[in-house]
Amino acid sequence: MDNYFKLFITYLEQKNQSQYTIYSYQNDLKQFLEFLKRESISIVDVDYKVVRNYLSYLYEKNYAKRTVARHISCLRSFYKYLLQEKIITKNPMKLISNPKLDRTLPKFLYYQELEDLLSIPDQSTPLGMRDATILEFLYSTGVRVSELVSIKIKDIHFDDKKIKVFGKGSKERYVLYGSKLQDLLKKYLFGARQQLLRDPSNDFLFLNHYGKPLTTAGIRTILNRIIQEGAFQFHISPHVLRHTFATHMLDEGADLKSVQELLGHENLSTTQIYTHISNEHLRQVYLNAHPRANHK
Repeated sequence: MDNYFKLFITYLEQKNQSQYTIYSYQNDLKQFLEFLKRESISIVDVDYKVVRNYLSYLYEKNYAKRTVARHISCLRSFYKYLLQEKIITKNPMKLISNPKLDRTLPKFLYYQELEDLLSIPDQSTPLGMRDATILEFLYSTGVRVSELVSIKIKDIHFDDKKIKVFGKGSKERYVLYGSKLQDLLKKYLFGARQQLLRDPSNDFLFLNHYGKPLTTAGIRTILNRIIQEGAFQFHISPHVLRHTFATHMLDEGADLKSVQELLGHENLSTTQIYTHISNEHLRQVYLNAHPRANHK
């Protein structure tokens, strides 16, 4: 079983899946393999009933529907690979459907909350300048954190203010940015990054204090530290800045199709969630501002 597991992870790496996807699949598959070992079931003997029992086991452990859906996605990819390699002849995931997810609106920052966050890093230090650039980069471009850590200096087109990124499934796209990020990038590249750099051949944009490329976990650690310094009363993940980018774009009149392309969403339906946020924001503005909105 462990051999099939290793082969699958190697397959994901060869397909240039993101570090986050590989990490998640590793953890989910390890948990599935442990379940099979306890039940004395081989990977190749898994059928629909075994998968249903495993999902029941996850629900009994009070896993959220979204987490269960991620496990299902992982197993689908795994057994599709085994079928493709002719290790199995029937796919046990064929009749497994995703749980119906509760629709929740993504968290985003209001303009003042965003300004408060962006003002926290101390730009007089190399790490502070790096952190300020990272925050502005996430908000100005709307990139995923997995895309951010993969960016190299050669991917930045300073004249056109655009950056080449590699999204899910190694799909290439360009994101745009403005003068604020341009200024920070130049200060970071010609100042802070030079002080952090150890290996001149290292072309990755963002470096840790050892001079090595930052990881997705490193970005989250940085953001958690900034949140503590700012004494925020709520959690802010890198994805919240992506949500904020999309919400602010729509609030300021951007069309949905353009936001979809900038975010790198394959389906427009994925982007439409932000129209719900924008509409809810509009509703709150109306209720707070119109003299007869709360008239009794």
